[in-house]
Amino acid sequence: MEFDEWEPVYETICSDFGYDRAGDERGRDLLAAVLEDSFDLADLSFVGGATAAIAGAGPSLETDRDLERARDADVVVAASTAVDTLASHSIDVDCMVTDLDKNPDTVERLTTQGVPVAVHGHGDNLAAIRDVVPDCDGAYVLPTTQAAPRGPVRNVGGFTDGDRAAFLADHVGAARLEFVGWDLDDPAVDPAKAHKLEWAERLLYWLESRRGERFAVLDGRRDAIDTDGIPVGSQ
Repeated sequence: MEFDEWEPVYETICSDFGYDRAGDERGRDLLAAVLEDSFDLADLSFVGGATAAIAGAGPSLETDRDLERARDADVVVAASTAVDTLASHSIDVDCMVTDLDKNPDTVERLTTQGVPVAVHGHGDNLAAIRDVVPDCDGAYVLPTTQAAPRGPVRNVGGFTDGDRAAFLADHVGAARLEFVGWDLDDPAVDPAKAHKLEWAERLLYWLESRRGERFAVLDGRRDAIDTDGIPVGSQ
C-alpha cells in the first residue's frame, strides 16, 4: 500500500471520526524526533512468502482453535495486548503493532529482545510517545503514521492496530493472512470501539479485494459491509 492509494480512504476516516489531520502529523513528527535510530521496513523481508497469523486482542484468541492456528503460522504479527495473551500460552510474536494505548512494558521488552514493534503516532498519543519510545531500543521501533510518511516514519495503510497489522504483513509480501483473535461483534466494547471495528472490517474487505484472497474472518459478513469510502474492486 502506497500513500497515494491510502490517502482518500484516510480522508474519509478523518471526516467520519472528526479527526484532525494536523494532529496525526504532529504524532508522526514527534516519533521521528524522539527516535535516534529506527527499524528498517525492509528488515521484515522474512515475512515475504510466509503464512502470517494476524492476531487481534479479542477474547477468541484464547480458544484452542485460534491458539493452534497461531502456533502453526510461519510468522505472527500481533496487535497490542494480543502479544501478552499469546505469550501466556508460550507463543512468541515476530512483530507487534501498537499505538501505545496499552502494555508499554511489553513494547519496551520486545524491542530490547530484538523483536520489531510498529509504533504508531497519531494526534491522541503524543504523551505516550514521549513516555514510552525513549525507553525502547530504537533499532527495533518501526515508526508508522496514518498521514503522509516522512523521514523514517512509514505508512503502509490501516487504521486500528489489528487491521494495520494486516496491511503491514501485506506490504512486506506475506503469501497468506490468517486472522486469529478477531471478534468484530464483541459485545463488550463501547460504541466508539465498535465503530472502529466497523472500519477495520471495511479495510479488511478492501485488503482482500486488493490481494485476491478471501479472509475467513469476513465469511458470512461481506454482503452487509458498508463499502462507502473504500475503492473495492471485483473479487
